[in-house]
Amino acid sequence: MNAKTASILDGKALANQIQTELKSRILGLQDRMGRPPGLAVIRVGDDPASAVYVRNKERSCDQVGIASLGRHFPATASFEEIAAEIQKLNTDDRVDGILLQLPLPDPLDAVSLLLQIDPNKDADGLHPTNMGRLMRGEPGFRSCTPAGVMRLLQAYDIDPRGKQAVVVGRSILVGKPMALMLLEADATVTIAHSRSPDLGSITRTADILVSAVGRPGLISAEMVKPGAAVVDVAIVRTEDAEGKARLVGDIDAESVRPVAGYLTPVPGGVGPMTVAMLLHNTVSRYESLT
Repeated sequence: MNAKTASILDGKALANQIQTELKSRILGLQDRMGRPPGLAVIRVGDDPASAVYVRNKERSCDQVGIASLGRHFPATASFEEIAAEIQKLNTDDRVDGILLQLPLPDPLDAVSLLLQIDPNKDADGLHPTNMGRLMRGEPGFRSCTPAGVMRLLQAYDIDPRGKQAVVVGRSILVGKPMALMLLEADATVTIAHSRSPDLGSITRTADILVSAVGRPGLISAEMVKPGAAVVDVAIVRTEDAEGKARLVGDIDAESVRPVAGYLTPVPGGVGPMTVAMLLHNTVSRYESLT
């Protein structure tokens, strides 16, 4: 391990590799199944970031041979309208995975709508049933972003067993399932967050540090243990002094790079892995029907 500059955890390259493998698996099953796997992404409203994410997911589906069966509702759509569409998708034999794109416009309740999704078609791994399966160590869909982080660590032979892991962030989307997956992999896990006092004293203990807060520059060099694997889940759009937009994460990459052993880039680190695991979940459900 080069102590002077961190090795890059290239999520984009690994995601491409996973997509190639998924394409091959689909080709091997499609004649027998009589149809391709299907993923339905439900988008509500016109949030620009959500529109970009959905387009990227649909493009990735096309690349591997998954049928996109999504639906776009106006921001004025009611809970009942969206719930009725989810129920249709639950019983649609063409659909293997359902994803509700978050965030939702007010006053829609995301938790109540997620509960409408059949847990066995919950491609995003966010249904309480699948969260419970993760908690109990039982098979089931895993939340895509933390599952992508675990796959990335595995690809670079970073074994959490016996390591100190710190997760900064406690959301149901990333922080909590991330901590459970690391615990399942035999790491000793600490969950910290933006209100943890003296955050640096906690993060400096980490052999594996995962940050998912969404606060640019939250983690600086002096907060990182030398040689640690540092995973930046956050992605925030900012503008420089000239008004040029760029994407950054929680990690102050320039200062951390000479200290860390491994570091994910932003973009090109965790983001592509999230999409890859969404496709993986959909294809796994498709395969289970054979």
